[in-house]
Amino acid sequence: MKVRSATCPACGGPVEFKTGSSLVTICDFCQTAVARGDKAVADFGKVADVGETNSGLRLGLSGTFNKKHFFISGRVRYSHPAGGIWDEWYLVFPGEKWGWLTEAQGKFYLMFERRVTSKLRLPEFASISLGSSVELGDREFFVREKGTAKATSAEGEIPWAFRPGDDHRFVDLDGAAGAFATLEYGKTTSVYVGKEVTVAELGIDTGGADPESEKLRVAALQLNCPHCAGTLLLRTPDETQRVTCPHCHSLLDARQGKLSYLQTLKAKELNPIVPIGTDGVFFNNQYTVIGIMERFARYEGKTYPWTEYLLHHHELGFRWLVENQRHWSFVEPVSYTGRIGGRQVSYDGNTFRIFDRGVAYVRYVVGEFYWRVKVGEMVQTADYIAPPKMLSIETTKMKSSEERNVSLGTYLRVEEIEAAFGIKNVARPWGVGPMQPGPKLGTTFVLTWGSFVLLVFMIYAINFTRADGWLTIYAMLFVSLPPAAFLFYAHQFERQRWAESDYNPYATDD
Repeated sequence: MKVRSATCPACGGPVEFKTGSSLVTICDFCQTAVARGDKAVADFGKVADVGETNSGLRLGLSGTFNKKHFFISGRVRYSHPAGGIWDEWYLVFPGEKWGWLTEAQGKFYLMFERRVTSKLRLPEFASISLGSSVELGDREFFVREKGTAKATSAEGEIPWAFRPGDDHRFVDLDGAAGAFATLEYGKTTSVYVGKEVTVAELGIDTGGADPESEKLRVAALQLNCPHCAGTLLLRTPDETQRVTCPHCHSLLDARQGKLSYLQTLKAKELNPIVPIGTDGVFFNNQYTVIGIMERFARYEGKTYPWTEYLLHHHELGFRWLVENQRHWSFVEPVSYTGRIGGRQVSYDGNTFRIFDRGVAYVRYVVGEFYWRVKVGEMVQTADYIAPPKMLSIETTKMKSSEERNVSLGTYLRVEEIEAAFGIKNVARPWGVGPMQPGPKLGTTFVLTWGSFVLLVFMIYAINFTRADGWLTIYAMLFVSLPPAAFLFYAHQFERQRWAESDYNPYATDD
């Protein structure tokens, strides 16, 4: 591989373009974005420290995809309009072919640039709406997010003309079977198509090469509140955007690990069932509770509150544990391809029925969060159920961004919550939860009941040579009581489930 050397126009230090097709490299000495030109290099401005990531990815690591070797050459960090961040890693394949590996909240998407031809009809940025369909060749995608991000920092070599602070208009698309695509609208429109992957699938070994980086990646950060000077702990300093002070109840901005005062929240006595900092195991993965958020919805003058616990895993990213009227669920983000708005949706082979639509408001927050949360924040919601699962769609619209987040909730029994956190005496629920599993006839009951029916008729056949009509009727009624009682109970269970839903299939016109 031919290496081109140059002198940094800002500090005079040496810089190298190790990949012939890279356009920008970041000076190791002064963090200036140095752009390759026809005759000389150009100074595109200084960049901020890009920081570590929870995944452990870093420059120089290598792996394989589709039996082709690659190495990580560079990275750009973007700032989301809502305050979150994500990283875009640049992989160099044989023949200096570039791959774009996006890392966001524990998920990874590997994409390759697709040449835009006259056959590829791309919609105008202004005409795109959430959930709309976009065809890329013979594949259909659906719009997940539309917005304008800011390129804030970078490191290594970059295959495009990166300038720190520039805005980038983008549209993220979901396709079938984990497919993913991004449209970037600049002077020209670029198309990137790929799929969701894992670090393990890419064969990247993130351990051992840089122990100091590993220490930085997992360490929490202790800071002082700028309002009261009390100490507080950031458990995910590289990703936290908002944090509350446990001493003065101030809501603080925490971008890049630096705290700034925003507002003082109304003091509230909060007695969470699971305190911040508690570790719990769900589906064989250990998570830490880093934030607690109270939300509510209003309907016909009534307020319906619930509590959401933000969980963090050092590799998988963020998950939620939701407690609503003593019913619990484990919630994880998923990719959904399809239109939303009807009475039913399909996901992962299951049919989900609409249970509720409305607006959810943030009432109170404690701990740290990966976006710029604020009290009063609101999102449009739609919940579809297929017990014990719930598919939830939250739509957020801001001046420079529109986003649709889809998550899948799985019902958890109270005993599972106690086992996960090693706690006791968690309150049991009253009533039926929207996603609570319905009663089922167990195999033991079916076999026992069937054997009992057979025994009754055998006794009757042996002891009575002449048929007794009334006795036969009584026997049939007797053996029918258990299944009839179960069916009645199951019916009442479902009626209770749907009792407070506007889409109650058991509702009457009375």
